[in-house]
Amino acid sequence: MQNQTRIVIENVLPQLDGGINPIKRIVNQKINVTAAVFSDGHDVIECSVKFKHEDDKKWQEARMNPSVNDEWYASFKVEKQGFYSYFVEGWVDYALNWQHGIERKIQDNQHVNSELLEGADYVKAVLEFANEQEKEYLQNLVVYFTIESDYDKAIQEATSSYLHQIFKKYPIRFLENKSLELKVYVDRKKALFSTWYEFFPRSASAEEGKHGTFKDCERLLPRVASMGFDTLYFPPIHPIGEVNRKGKNNATNSNPGDVGSPWGIGSQYGGHKSTHPELGSIDDFKSLVKKAKDLGIEVAMDYALQAAPDHPHVKDFPQWFKWRPDGTVQYAENPPKKYQDILPIYFESSDWKNLWKELLDVALFWIEECDIKIYRVDNPHTKPFYFWGWLISEIKKKHPDVLFLAEAFTRPKIMNELAKQGFTQSYTYFTWRNSKKELTEYVEELTQSEQKEFYRPNFWPNTPDINPFALQNGNESIHLQKYFLAATLSSSVGIYGPVFEYRISAPMAPGKEEYLDSEKYEYFKWDWEKQNKITTLITRVNTIRKEQNSLQQTNNIVFCDTNNEQVISYYKFDDDKQNKTLMVVSLDAFNTSQAMVKLPKELLRNLPVQITDLITGNSYIWAKEWNFVELPPELPFHLFKIH
Repeated sequence: MQNQTRIVIENVLPQLDGGINPIKRIVNQKINVTAAVFSDGHDVIECSVKFKHEDDKKWQEARMNPSVNDEWYASFKVEKQGFYSYFVEGWVDYALNWQHGIERKIQDNQHVNSELLEGADYVKAVLEFANEQEKEYLQNLVVYFTIESDYDKAIQEATSSYLHQIFKKYPIRFLENKSLELKVYVDRKKALFSTWYEFFPRSASAEEGKHGTFKDCERLLPRVASMGFDTLYFPPIHPIGEVNRKGKNNATNSNPGDVGSPWGIGSQYGGHKSTHPELGSIDDFKSLVKKAKDLGIEVAMDYALQAAPDHPHVKDFPQWFKWRPDGTVQYAENPPKKYQDILPIYFESSDWKNLWKELLDVALFWIEECDIKIYRVDNPHTKPFYFWGWLISEIKKKHPDVLFLAEAFTRPKIMNELAKQGFTQSYTYFTWRNSKKELTEYVEELTQSEQKEFYRPNFWPNTPDINPFALQNGNESIHLQKYFLAATLSSSVGIYGPVFEYRISAPMAPGKEEYLDSEKYEYFKWDWEKQNKITTLITRVNTIRKEQNSLQQTNNIVFCDTNNEQVISYYKFDDDKQNKTLMVVSLDAFNTSQAMVKLPKELLRNLPVQITDLITGNSYIWAKEWNFVELPPELPFHLFKIH
């Protein structure tokens, strides 16, 4: 038989899947908890949220406040990385119930001598918890409540706010009930706010026709830092397979001198714990990571669990790959695409425990040897979900600062499950969202549905794998627009450069979202010193993101009405509503857009509103609900700070 209680606790939020999976937050964020808490009858009830960090011994408490229809709310702040637990507790508060009842009787001029004697018992019950000042007051109350001659003083103090505060402070939790214990995982701030730049290190050389090195990459670090990027992501830096190596433009057969795809990992020079000899040694890579850190940049590595046919593991651990009846190994396929240079890992191997251990060792090697704290994970949706849950959990136990970005462009439930299994950030469908309706609906799904509790989006306008139709042969304006939308709708953003800022977007063929002369299969000599409007405005937007807290989060967003479908507007604010920004963007890359923009309701209470465009420095006074904007293709956005 269960313990007796009169309290019902339902619909505790936030939670995921009945508490099976934790929600996510970053250090110093608040968790706003709501629940339906009620009892039979009309007694006064109280409830609270109990919470503690996994390393704490004692629970902390935040008392809940009533809303409407038996809904209660409270918040608490998570101050350390790692897991927190929390639950809702409710009870019938007989002391407060007594005070409420005697107050109504006194107002009705009833004599309450018996009720005062009952109240004396409630006062005695809290005496042992009170401080010295409170004890003196409560001891006097016991006298007032039990001596007839002090009746007038007694009824005055029985209804006092001071006594009410003491009863609230020291509740007697009789017949209490508790909800299920829920969990939240807390990351460092970079989990929520990051600005990524991707380039191929083999294209870093300053000399025509020469393979780039880690030392060449060091030369480019000031450029990356000056543009405001804090995360530098490299495609795989490991030895590239020579067997079945791909040629230029993904040709099945390579020619002498073809460098192949970095994702075809492993050769005679080593596997996942080695660096490509033409890039340099592991010590060279360590030097690069350290110098990047000195400039405020973290280097993100690609964690790609696959092997070239000549990867050492294929010979040493054949049981980790799937062999066909004819004695050949099954290479990777994604019909109609074929990856003859890549062998997938066989996760259903009978030797799966040793396989998992080796894959964990690979990740830990770079973390512990080279101070890597960020992984971009290649195609995680093609590996078992629970493998990722285990691997990420094992790494976080020793290295809680390590973050994981899931590169999975697939079905929504699969992308969501990867996030629930522990991926810190995720690629998204933003790359293909172009119209006002598409953008609004998608961002509202990310920020207003259950996804807001666990799915941290990272918006990329392009990647080496995706040359989206919107950017193909696109003009300057569409590139400006796409970066601005990505960088202000999401708190994490990334681009694959320098092809993005230099507008190199010719497709391999009509109807294909692949780059002509893709850098995935060859290297280039870029003019890294080149500056243009795109590089200038990317730098300006990234600087503003670092200055405005409202742009360092994703979920606090309200879309504003406009009278032009080619103009989208949205309002963002930080958790404390101390920093507020308003973005207006033209989606027309060829024509000047004019529109009336409707201010959000919250701002209408304080008209007129002073705003400053942080891009141009111009200030305006908006005195009406609807206000006029004009956006030419040369500068297709406003980024207003609201004063």
